[in-house]
Amino acid sequence: MKFIISVIITAFLSYAFGLYAAFPWYTFAICALAVALAIHQKPFKAFLSGFIALFLLWGILAMLIDNANNHILSQKVAQILPLGGSSMVIILLTALIGGLVAGMAALTGSLIRKM
Repeated sequence: MKFIISVIITAFLSYAFGLYAAFPWYTFAICALAVALAIHQKPFKAFLSGFIALFLLWGILAMLIDNANNHILSQKVAQILPLGGSSMVIILLTALIGGLVAGMAALTGSLIRKM
């Protein structure tokens, strides 16, 4: 139960803080760290909850933005990078990077709490 609550709170806080332009882009990592400090979990579960929360959040947001502009920007970026022009690969790569950063932040929070 703590795992699911941690995923939901991390995703919600990251989305809420991301709405304000005054906060930098990496605020989601601070949110993941704070949630891992507040909700005690084993380090692997903390990493996984942060990873899943941001992987889903950034993946869904990237898909919505990509669909809104008919995949124009993502296809051009995918042509520049060696990805074969696939907009889905760019979205998955974006979600993976966000998930890894949030997962590492949540892991750090869990290990700090353990000390």
